[in-house]
Amino acid sequence: MPDLPEEPSEGTDGEAGPDAPVPWPLATGLGLQLAGMVLPGAVLIPTVVFRSASQPEEVVLWAVFASLVACGATTMLQAQGLGRFGGRYLIVAGASGAAIAVSIAALEAGGPALLAALVLAMAFLQLGFSARLAPFRSVLTPTVTGTIVMLVPVTVTPVLFEQMNNVPPGTPPAAGPLCALVTLATVAGIMLKARGSIGLWAPVIGIVAGSLAAAAFGLYDTARVADAPWIGLPAAVWPAVRFDSDFGIAFWTLLPTFLFVGLVCTIQTTSGAVAIQRVSWTRPRAVNFRAVQRAVAADSAGNLLSALAGTMPLGARPNGAAMVETTGIGSRSIGIAAGIVFLALACLPKALAVVLAVPGPVTATFITLTMATIFVVGVKMVVQDGMDPRKGVIVGAAFWIGVGFEHGAVFPDVMASLSGGLPINGIVAGGVAAILGTLFVQLTRPRTRTTEVALDSSSLPQIREFVAGFASRSGWDEGMAARLDAVSEETLLTLLGREEAAAAGPRRLLVTARRDDGGGATLEFLSARGDENLQDRIALLGEASAGARLEEEVSLRLLRHLASSVHHQQYYDMDVVTVRVDPPRRTTHAA
Repeated sequence: MPDLPEEPSEGTDGEAGPDAPVPWPLATGLGLQLAGMVLPGAVLIPTVVFRSASQPEEVVLWAVFASLVACGATTMLQAQGLGRFGGRYLIVAGASGAAIAVSIAALEAGGPALLAALVLAMAFLQLGFSARLAPFRSVLTPTVTGTIVMLVPVTVTPVLFEQMNNVPPGTPPAAGPLCALVTLATVAGIMLKARGSIGLWAPVIGIVAGSLAAAAFGLYDTARVADAPWIGLPAAVWPAVRFDSDFGIAFWTLLPTFLFVGLVCTIQTTSGAVAIQRVSWTRPRAVNFRAVQRAVAADSAGNLLSALAGTMPLGARPNGAAMVETTGIGSRSIGIAAGIVFLALACLPKALAVVLAVPGPVTATFITLTMATIFVVGVKMVVQDGMDPRKGVIVGAAFWIGVGFEHGAVFPDVMASLSGGLPINGIVAGGVAAILGTLFVQLTRPRTRTTEVALDSSSLPQIREFVAGFASRSGWDEGMAARLDAVSEETLLTLLGREEAAAAGPRRLLVTARRDDGGGATLEFLSARGDENLQDRIALLGEASAGARLEEEVSLRLLRHLASSVHHQQYYDMDVVTVRVDPPRRTTHAA
């Protein structure tokens, strides 16, 4: 399948967006700031993971180095883009907090080699999602994805709470709690009260404050910083993946968990790619899901690099969108500069030692706050999609099922015998429950009618007959039937205009129709691809549109008038136009 021409960097109104030229001194400064915000997590998360799994110090150092290299390379790939890899926006990569618990379990069960094999499987899963994201849109609903994201902190917090007590023998009992309290109070105080860009630096300031408190008790390892060289590379500890290795039941037991974590990382990257698109353009525009696909593909490439290097998975971080929203500068050249900073820091052992010397109570508190924000993100994803009793049952049941499995409270003897003695991860249990509940609701809702025709004007009579039959079976009056007929006709004409402009060959059009609970109808048109978003064109109808054909302009205006909402999702393999139609309002006359 040939690649489509890339969407233009300039909008119809001349805005430059992510391709805006930025002087290199400014780009470098913003890149340093962005890297500084992500660096603590990129260094401390793999440190906590490998130390919690009792790995040798040389393995820890190599894992941190490899993580920084993978994050830097992926951030640059996201900004620059290479074919279908890279969102071409300011998307920064960092170590995945969602993978903390499962990475520790993999290291304890089979060491770095098992971790590398599982991360490799995750990378291939993400690559598959990036190529075929459209078919999963009905399963990976905000209800499912939000529940999975909410379960991430549930699997991580037990490990973090153990790290808060990770202090050398002979340390005063109050040292750990005080260091954690100082870190918590500093980060929370800044995030709750600070204004402007200083809020973005709250984690960094909190780690510095906690480290100063730790130094007062002698917990900060200053000798490590003093002994580290300024420039150099760690000793290579390269756990190459061996495909002939027999990891036994540990691999197959942990594989579903890693695949679900890969799903969580994909969701986070998808959300990040959507968020950065919304803040990178001056004028609001519809989300380009091709850029989302490329962003997920870049994440899969980064995880492939992480697997080959023997470190933990990575994922997109929200810092890029936060910086763009604060500064108003969304140029992707900042991402290239941030990636270069990551690569440079990986070769500066003394700079890394400053972060690695941070004691356990401080790092655990910092990551706990990160997990708290992830939980809130999951709640928002569920609530913003709208709550009804059915969704409430799915979310509530799936969440508590995940909590029960994570703590071994759900038929522990039976589940242990099924899993070979290894615990079933809460993300897997809750995620499966959410997916099954969603599928049940979709399978039991009113039947969806479907027809497939050629994407051609000669198919209009077939589509009109299909829509008329759907309206008749749904019990609607002539007014609603006429409205559905007109919407179908105008959508087809608009899609045909786009296909002619793209000089595409023969294509098929799949039309689905279903009745909504609210009494309206939803028509979905799955067609070949085009280079222009209908949703954006409808939003711009009130403005001058030089070069637009009169027929297409009329179709778009009629579509806006007849439909209550129009959503256009563009993927590499298909376009999906979803049109919501409400029945005409009935007027009542006084007697």
